[in-house]
Amino acid sequence: MNRLLRSTRLSLADRLGDNILALIATLHVLFALSLIIILASLSPARAEDAACGGKNLIAEMQTANPAQFAALEKEAAAVPNGKGTFWKIEKAGVAPSYLLGTMHVTDPRVLAMPKGADAAYATAKTVIVESDEIVDERKAAAAIMMQPGLTMFTDGKSIKDFLKPEETEKLAVGLKERGIPLTLVAKMKPWMIASFVALPACEMSRKAAGASFLDKKLAEDALKQGKTLKGLETLVEQLKAMDALPVQFHLDALIETLALGDTVADVMETTTELYLREDIGMILPLMKAVSEEKSADSDAGYADFEQRIITDRNKTMATRAKPILDGGNVFMAVGALHLPGTEGVIELLRKDGFTVTAVN
Repeated sequence: MNRLLRSTRLSLADRLGDNILALIATLHVLFALSLIIILASLSPARAEDAACGGKNLIAEMQTANPAQFAALEKEAAAVPNGKGTFWKIEKAGVAPSYLLGTMHVTDPRVLAMPKGADAAYATAKTVIVESDEIVDERKAAAAIMMQPGLTMFTDGKSIKDFLKPEETEKLAVGLKERGIPLTLVAKMKPWMIASFVALPACEMSRKAAGASFLDKKLAEDALKQGKTLKGLETLVEQLKAMDALPVQFHLDALIETLALGDTVADVMETTTELYLREDIGMILPLMKAVSEEKSADSDAGYADFEQRIITDRNKTMATRAKPILDGGNVFMAVGALHLPGTEGVIELLRKDGFTVTAVN
């Protein structure tokens, strides 16, 4: 496993389940790693030429503690709709639509999409993404700038006012290693700063070179092909959900994100491979396995994070997608973590009268 996970107590522990997860088993690390997935589409790019070089942690997880990994697999298998990233949506009287769970990354393996998705996309008249504002960065930036309190401290404070001296120093060093002076971003909210460091160098490099992450590519192609493009949320709504979480929660997440170092690439690779094998029901159990030794307070904090960033948004997405899907012939693409579970988008669409079945 990676050096950080190993250094604590290779019994099993790290963000990804076995005691690979028990080492950095704290809520804040869990949240920091979650940022890799959730903030990927918001992270600014740096021109940096580097290969990903991450490794899949699951093999080590299986070797280090096969019994615990088996239990994790059993838990993942019990997650409703946990297998599959590509789904068919049907309703009597209208043409079928399709739902793709995405990763907000530029990885060519992810951009390839699962079997059948390209054909479904080609014939769709309407394309739905989380936010259609991603195709117009200037317009999106203008909307965000109208509410500076979402991304910046507007009361005269800076992030230094919330950190201990040793934490400030750690943050300054970590940012400097990434070519970012602390003074330049000190007025930013901690989760915004985390978005600068929550992705491996390879992803930042591809974005700097102009590559579009999957959702953005689907939206851009829709406009080029004359399809109707619809968004389910605004970027401001997404930022409000993130900003609603406690500042201290974000601060701790930022510090732990910096501490991960090269581990970020390993986590990204592991998550990507789970996604590519369409085992999305395994992702959250792996995240949660990290917190085996967390306190009750951190458990409540993660529950708040999951509720606001995943569950509440699932409901918004399903509610706003319904009238569009009622027209049929739609290709809908949202983050894969929004699909599984009893309160996932798939189950919510079924409650709205749609038949949703895995394509592959």
